[in-house]
Amino acid sequence: MQNETKKSGIELGVYTFGDLGQDPQTGKTIDIHQRLQEVLATAKLADEAGLDIFGVGEHHRLDYAVSSPAVVLAAVAQNTKRIKLSSATTVLSTIDPVRLFEDFATLDLLSNGRAEIIAGRGAFVESFPLFGYDLSDYDELFEENILLLQQLNTNEIVNWQGSFRSSLHNAMIAPRPAQKKLPIWIGVGGTPESAIRAGRLGTGLALAILGGDPIRFKPLVDLYRQAGAEAGHSNEDLKVAVTGHTFIAKTSQQAKDEFYPYYANYWGYVNKQRGMGTKISRSDFEYMASPETGLFVGSPQQIIEKILHQHELFGHQRFIAQMDIGGLPFSKVAEGIEMLATEVAPVVRRETAK
Repeated sequence: MQNETKKSGIELGVYTFGDLGQDPQTGKTIDIHQRLQEVLATAKLADEAGLDIFGVGEHHRLDYAVSSPAVVLAAVAQNTKRIKLSSATTVLSTIDPVRLFEDFATLDLLSNGRAEIIAGRGAFVESFPLFGYDLSDYDELFEENILLLQQLNTNEIVNWQGSFRSSLHNAMIAPRPAQKKLPIWIGVGGTPESAIRAGRLGTGLALAILGGDPIRFKPLVDLYRQAGAEAGHSNEDLKVAVTGHTFIAKTSQQAKDEFYPYYANYWGYVNKQRGMGTKISRSDFEYMASPETGLFVGSPQQIIEKILHQHELFGHQRFIAQMDIGGLPFSKVAEGIEMLATEVAPVVRRETAK
């Protein structure tokens, strides 16, 4: 399946955090049971529409529906046939790598070889006190855990010693995935050190480009590929993914008019969760959604142009859209997925396959 998608240009997909935002138009907040059902329905729709990847994020808060991506993706696996299934992202600093690998190896077996892991340090930090980790060890925990995860991915029997968990002595790591190895990506929000680490370790690089001029991320991609080459990894193994907020409508004006209340609402509650009171005005949003920025809001043609422009900058292999934010109704998410799959994807695949 990976060879087929490679031949047909870059992969396209969708991801979700399962946030439980209030709909600013109705004042209603979806309950968690319905939100999880909509996550499953989104994955099924994306699979049937022919998209390549579906991702689920991890949060440990009452205003998000997903704390265990592997469990949700196992349910998704039973309702889908071909779409790849990934965390987006796993907070690797606060999860035991052995448990993580075994969960995703099991998912890989249940899905006939479709599981992947995007690992990150975490933009939200609730999981540190929740699972008994010190936030001051933020980076050291991630470094140790990603190195262990790579060993688990390579070897059935592991001997290992680190600073933050018990040692492993001839430990059997079971089950083994259906794939030879689970694809592992490192999620990067903007720090050069993280990009260099991904290159050094030979993992994929998943860039979160949520706005601004995307050219500012090009140095990160260059650092990633340079570090990868210096570490002896082939260019073919150094894969880049771009992720971003996305809303598609028939026209640019319709897209901006419909999405603005939800986008402003999304950043309203995300900034509040982070202790900030920042709000997005309509004029700010107009600039954020302009053609030269990394916010994917517009007509199918504008989304195509933004993806292809970024492909010229990064030469990336994958684009993953986050479409269900801010309390957006599922009907609008479904419309967006349909347009992404039927109007955007064919052109992007054709142009990037040249």
